[in-house]
Amino acid sequence: MKMVAAAKLKKAQDTVTHFRPYSRKMQEVMEHISSSAGRDEDNLYAHDRDFRSVLVVVVTSNRGLCGAFNTNAIKEAMLLAERKYANTFHGQEPVKIRYLPIGKKGYDALRKRKALLDEPNLEIIENPTYDNASELAQSLMDSFTSRRYDCIDIVYNEFVNAATQKVVCKQFLPLQTEESQKKGKEYLFEPTKQYILRELIPQNLRLILYGALLDSYASEYGARMTSMHQATDNASSLIQELTLQYNKARQASITNEILEIVGGAEALKG
Repeated sequence: MKMVAAAKLKKAQDTVTHFRPYSRKMQEVMEHISSSAGRDEDNLYAHDRDFRSVLVVVVTSNRGLCGAFNTNAIKEAMLLAERKYANTFHGQEPVKIRYLPIGKKGYDALRKRKALLDEPNLEIIENPTYDNASELAQSLMDSFTSRRYDCIDIVYNEFVNAATQKVVCKQFLPLQTEESQKKGKEYLFEPTKQYILRELIPQNLRLILYGALLDSYASEYGARMTSMHQATDNASSLIQELTLQYNKARQASITNEILEIVGGAEALKG
């Protein structure tokens, strides 16, 4: 299992490494464009609202044997709900929090906790592609613009290296803008700023979700490879300890048999 995980990790790691520079640059550009647009009516994805209903997308795996990979993501998703929305109310009603599990392990864990769940997606994490991620991202954007959800967060494991994964909580919608992004850079818009907002911001959101799925996919195999390596080391250590105990018990048994034979021989002489 370690060898299989290592082989899949190499491919997943290469994909993440090649994707990140483009994603980061796109994110930088879109943050500036979105912030410069302010609360333009065309910038549908940056409209802040009173929270009535919130969706937390939890990205896990379909299989276990990968250490604390799934547990950490699920735990962070539950803590996010407590930290960010525990004291948020719409009128007299508390905010309704629903979860969208990506992966069977997240679905099983959240169902046991009796959390409110959207229809889980168990296939996309097996082989994340841009087309699949784009379809899911579009569904999330539609849920936001139709006001089914007023805020959408994503919780996933970010790939650092084969031995390290970092749980990340990222607000997917509405888009967060920073005042500092308005200064220092100017862009010429062709054909228009409104066109850029309509076309490129949704494209960037698709890339954000696709990047999260790639990170989680690579992190899963990194965690599984590390977990199987530790399991192998622990098993080897246990085998050595049990072999030593077995040899000691066998030696003691042989010694007792020899003493019994010698004792019986001495008794016959007497």
